Formats: sequence, structure tokens, C-alpha cells
Amino acid sequence: MKLNQSEVQSYRDNGYSLYRKPLFPAERMEVLHRLFEEQFEKKGAKLSDELDTPHWRDPRLLDFLLSDEVLDLVEPLIGPNIVLWSSHFICKDPFIGRATPWHEDSAYWKGRLDKYDSIVTIWLALDRSNKENGCMRVIPGSHRNGFSQYEDVDSKENLFPTRIRQKDIQDEQAVYFELEPGECSLHDSRIIHGATPNKSPYRRCGYTMRYFSADTKVIPEANEGFRIWLARGRDMAGNRYENA
Repeated sequence: MKLNQSEVQSYRDNGYSLYRKPLFPAERMEVLHRLFEEQFEKKGAKLSDELDTPHWRDPRLLDFLLSDEVLDLVEPLIGPNIVLWSSHFICKDPFIGRATPWHEDSAYWKGRLDKYDSIVTIWLALDRSNKENGCMRVIPGSHRNGFSQYEDVDSKENLFPTRIRQKDIQDEQAVYFELEPGECSLHDSRIIHGATPNKSPYRRCGYTMRYFSADTKVIPEANEGFRIWLARGRDMAGNRYENA
């Protein structure tokens, strides 16, 4: 496993961890970059931050999503029975990249799963990610708070149309995830996180890979047409999976 006991405990306490080592070898990262560029060329009228579930369109991404490099990083956090939930290329173009408002991933999945305490997202940096180009930031420990209350925001300026009420956020508590290409962060689906807009001349692109423990039940009527994979171990919730 890629995380030691101290790192796992820190994740449980704070809701996140930073993995400051290359997740994949350089030649594998080159392949992933090419796959992203192919998706980017085909996006049409979509904005650059709207390339959701690209592995549905290009199964070559499953070589990364179901790889031991990734699953060995996830297993210490959610156990040996792992389901691939989703993935998303999130690219913020120079100068015009939209803000990601404060949110909890779990809030957007409310009603789709029977529990949210064993879901982890890997955010893999394809480009350098720092404060200047709008890197991710989190409120440590906020994964214990439950669902927050939300308010509307301008969807043209933000990746989502809602955000956690600004009066409930203390921005000074935020920890910024500054990452080099190939490094990654991991965060609990319940943690409060977001990102400022990219006003820099540098692109900020990452690949999110999301997993949950296989004892989590996907609610069929709330996930019509949604595709998941049993990535490792065995099913314990009676979910329906795609074939790898």
C-alpha cells in the first residue's frame, strides 16, 4: 500500500492527503496526456471543465482508473473492496477558467447512494497546480459536518450553479493543494472544497478519479444509465457493474 499508518490517520482526521510522488511512470503520464488532448479536441461546445465521465467514451482510460498504482493508493482509505464511481477531466483555461465554488461532492450525489462515508477522490495534476492558476483548496476536518446549506451563484462564472453559503465558510482556514504534474491529492467526498478562478496565463488541468467501498449501495432509480465498475475485491451491496 502507498500510504503509511500515519498518513491514513491524517486523512481520517483532516479529510484529505497529498501524495507528492509520481502516481504513474513518465511514459504512462504521456499516454494520459494524449488521451486528455483527444477528449479536449472532441468537446465541441462544452466548456473545458465539462469533460465528465470520459472513460465512458474512451475505455483506454480504464487502464489508469483500474490500475494497481491507483487502487493501492485508495485501498488503505476505504478497504480492499473498491468500486470505480466516476472520473472527470477538469481543465481551467488561462485567464478565463471558472471558479469551483465551495461544495461537498456528496451533496451533488445526495439520494444516489445509501451512504457517503467511504468515498475518496484522487485529483491527479496533469499541469502544475498552484494558487496562481486556481488550485483546489479545502477546509480541513469539514468532512465530519454533514450536508451544508447552499445558495445560488452565477453559473457563467462558476463550475456549479450553487455554493455553500458564504457566511458558513471561513476562507482563512483553507489549505491549498499545490501540486506538480504527476502528483495527486486525495479527499473525502464530504469535505468542503473549491477553487478560485484561473486568472493566470497558465492552464490548470487535472483528472479526478472517484471510488467508494463496495459495501455502498447505488440506488438504481436515482442512477439510470450510470455505469460503475468493480475495481478490486468483491461486491457486498448487490450493485450492477460493467465488465472491465
